[in-house]
Amino acid sequence: MAKPSPDYPPAHNLLAGKTVLITAAAGTGIGFATARRATEEGATVMISDIHERRLNEAAARIEAEAGRRPLTQLCNVTKQAEVDGLVAAAVAGLGRIDVLVNNAGLGGSAPLVEMTDEQWNIVLDVTLTGTFRMLRAVLPHMMERKAGIIVNNASVLGWRAQKLQAHYAAAKAGVMALTRCAAMEAAEHNIRINAVSPSLAMHEFLNRVTSDELLAELTSREAYGRAAETWEIANVIIFLASEYATYMTGEVVAVSSQRA
Repeated sequence: MAKPSPDYPPAHNLLAGKTVLITAAAGTGIGFATARRATEEGATVMISDIHERRLNEAAARIEAEAGRRPLTQLCNVTKQAEVDGLVAAAVAGLGRIDVLVNNAGLGGSAPLVEMTDEQWNIVLDVTLTGTFRMLRAVLPHMMERKAGIIVNNASVLGWRAQKLQAHYAAAKAGVMALTRCAAMEAAEHNIRINAVSPSLAMHEFLNRVTSDELLAELTSREAYGRAAETWEIANVIIFLASEYATYMTGEVVAVSSQRA
C-alpha cells in the first residue's frame, strides 16, 4: 500500500539574501517547485524557459503562493546566444548569480535500433550539452567573484537501466560525469557543483506523456509505493544550495526510494 505524501514543510530561511537562477522552471515540474521553494526560503529568483506564456503563468503562480514574483527570461539552452543572454539578464536583474540550478532536460521513448539521429541528438543537446552551455556561461562570473553554487538535475537512469531510454539515460549519466569534473575545476574558486538524481517525481506533464501502465510499473519500484512530490526533489536542491552543504562538491545525490 502506498504511503501518503507528507505535508508541505515550512520554510527555514535557508537562502536568505541569495540570488538564484533556474532553467526550465515553467510548468509544474521540478524547476517550478525549486523556484517556489527558493523564493519561500528567502532568495531572489529568476526563472527561465522556452515557453513565454507558461513562464509568465509560473511567475504569477509563484507570486501568489510564495509572496514574491520571480524575474523571468526566455531561454533555449540549445542556443548559445540565448544562454549568454540569460546569464547577462540574470546578472543585470539580480545583481549577481549566487546559485544556478540547471534543470533543463528533455526525455522521450524509442527502441535503440529504431532511434534516429535526430531523436538522439535533441535529447543530448538539451539535457547534457545545455547543462554544459550554462556551466560555461556562468562559471566565469562565479570565478571572478570567488563564490557560487551550482546544482544540476540528473536522474537515477544515469545509474540504472530502463528500456527505450538509451538517449535520456546516456544524457543524464553525462550530466553526472560533467558535474564531477566541473566541480574539480571550480573548487579552487570556492564554487560548489553538485547534482540531484531523482527517480520518479510526479507532475502534470509527466502524467500526460507517460502511459498508465509504465507509471504503475515505475511506482511499484518505489519503496513508499508512490512517486515523489516535485517539492521533495526541490527540498534537496535547496539543501545543496544552502550553507548546510558547504563541504559537498562533485556529488550526485539520489532522491529516490527505488529498490529495483
